[in-house]
Amino acid sequence: MKIGWIVEELKVLASDKVEVEAEKKDAVVLPVKASIKDTAVTVSSKDGVEEFASKGYGVEEKGKLQLTFSETLFLIGKGAITVTDKKTKQKMDFQGLLKRFQQVDKDAWVRYLIYRDLRGRGYVAREGFGLGIDFRLYERGDYGRETAKHLIFGIQEGQPVTVEKLARTQRYVQNLKKNLVLAVINRRGEIVYYTLSELNLK
Repeated sequence: MKIGWIVEELKVLASDKVEVEAEKKDAVVLPVKASIKDTAVTVSSKDGVEEFASKGYGVEEKGKLQLTFSETLFLIGKGAITVTDKKTKQKMDFQGLLKRFQQVDKDAWVRYLIYRDLRGRGYVAREGFGLGIDFRLYERGDYGRETAKHLIFGIQEGQPVTVEKLARTQRYVQNLKKNLVLAVINRRGEIVYYTLSELNLK
């Protein structure tokens, strides 16, 4: 009979940030040019596509790389890319991009905070899929060789999530043989990670 939940702090992700050398190399000397049409951000140069795809950014389509909102904000924040609006030919800054993304995704800022934190810890995080899953998280060194072991579910302080939604997501994640990780963000933007598992007694 199911009687509750076990919530444990995930020590691996909760440890102090250590920005690995591979991530420091993301901020290239000459930023890679990217363009935006509506909210779609594209890297077209061959070198740029290869550089970022090899490090777990974007999705390759017909020789170009499509970046997510979180990836775009992270890379422009690091000075690794510049983004030009295809229509106006004007360069866009971080705030301008964030404002545009928030028109489509009200949680764009929150997702970016989680993404930045995970990347800052040396992990590769890829976009999630359904049922509140924000990101697929790969262990250090696993990207390109192993599947993601953890699925990240973001929760903002002051915005409660129903037990029913967590239970549904947990069952879904268990069926995939993955670990569900709750990324809990407080009002100061600090993030603590917890694992969630069902408690069953016979």
